[in-house]
Amino acid sequence: MAARRAAGEKCLEIKQIANGHYVYRSTSIWNKTEKKRHKVSTYLGKLDHELGLVEGKRFVEPVRVTSIKEQGNAQLLDRLFEDVVPVLQDAFPQHWPEIYSLAVLRALAPTSMHLAEGRWEKILDVREVRPNLDPRRLSEMFQAVGLDRFGQAELFQHLNMGGEELVYDLSSFFSRSNEVNMAEKGQNKDHIHLPQINLALLCSAEHGLPVMIRAPPGSVRDVATIYASVKEMGLEGKVLILDRGFFGENVMEFLDGKGLSYVLPARRNSDLYDLVSLGEDEFLYHDRIIRSGKASGDGHWLYRYEDTEMRLDEERNLLRVVNEGKISRREKKERMGRAGHILIVPDLDREPEDIYLLYERRDKVEKQFDVWKSTLQADRTWLRDDASIFGHVFVSFLSLYLLARLEQALRQAGLLSKYSARRTLDEYSKAYQVRSGEMELDYEVPKKVRELDQKLGLNIFPKLQS
Repeated sequence: MAARRAAGEKCLEIKQIANGHYVYRSTSIWNKTEKKRHKVSTYLGKLDHELGLVEGKRFVEPVRVTSIKEQGNAQLLDRLFEDVVPVLQDAFPQHWPEIYSLAVLRALAPTSMHLAEGRWEKILDVREVRPNLDPRRLSEMFQAVGLDRFGQAELFQHLNMGGEELVYDLSSFFSRSNEVNMAEKGQNKDHIHLPQINLALLCSAEHGLPVMIRAPPGSVRDVATIYASVKEMGLEGKVLILDRGFFGENVMEFLDGKGLSYVLPARRNSDLYDLVSLGEDEFLYHDRIIRSGKASGDGHWLYRYEDTEMRLDEERNLLRVVNEGKISRREKKERMGRAGHILIVPDLDREPEDIYLLYERRDKVEKQFDVWKSTLQADRTWLRDDASIFGHVFVSFLSLYLLARLEQALRQAGLLSKYSARRTLDEYSKAYQVRSGEMELDYEVPKKVRELDQKLGLNIFPKLQS
């Protein structure tokens, strides 16, 4: 060693490990990202009392791993949340870290308040928000956010900035608490009476992204729920696509009075069917033949359609009911008069095919309700007051929005047939951040994850893709 130093060799360092002495050449490099120096050591050999420096097999100094966090899935959700976070910060300055983190956690997996803190420690805090996820703090957050309708409206209006056509529908879920004033008695699938909470959801007809959710009191199909949504969202000038459960003269009069365009299917027993007949026009929808007719009557435009395959399906079902002795053949003949028929009453004067395509977009909101209940399991809550329920619904809505954004990205990349939103998040979760103290260690991102990220065009791992 003395000879090497005499020869001008610098930066030599001797480390004692166990009972041996090992020689390293040590220097430091400047890390531009972290803006500080890191020590870098190169192993040279082992010192022997008689032979001096013996160059040989490299001794690998053990590295103590202090933390391993899921990185890829957290970065992916944060990327999808980018345009929403500034609005959250402005609308909920005191609670946005908890709203953000809980929405991310519930997008990854159903997460209760009591599990949130432990689950958050397992993923990378991308924005270093450092939320307080103590259950008592989350309870306070739910109440405060639930009462802050102005803050919620600010975010809803931001999401509703694009798109002219919106799908509106209602659903409900059950609460285990008897202390929720807004809940009405309802019956679940097991015929057990539980307090029932109504939900109103608005989705973009074009993209399928949810843009608003409310938990309105009162009757599920009450026109007042539409009025409250129109007033809160400022929907004038939009086209509202509704389910036939809303059909009624009072609904149309209300929408006409608010200057809101609508596409509203009539019930099968409506007398308006008699005012329009099918013409010779027809078009294809998903390889199904759709015959159509158009007329103006009773102060509205009327569009009548016949789906030939639907008509055959309904005739088969009616024949099955006849064979079971539940209806007579005469009743079957009467019902066949409108079998496979759809009557739509919009305030729009357009081509029949255009109105039909708008009508078919109503399934966008049905799919989001299904995700809200089945994937997010957001219909299961033990919260005990109205304000907390409102807060829970709002935070779960943000998780729903994240999953819808991810599904949209998968659809645009042509990957939706292979990947669901949750499966994509599971794949990204395989990209970890590994740290030893303050130092981040290199960790290989799986090839499958890198390729998926490239196809989605998200560039979450730019260094590894260059």
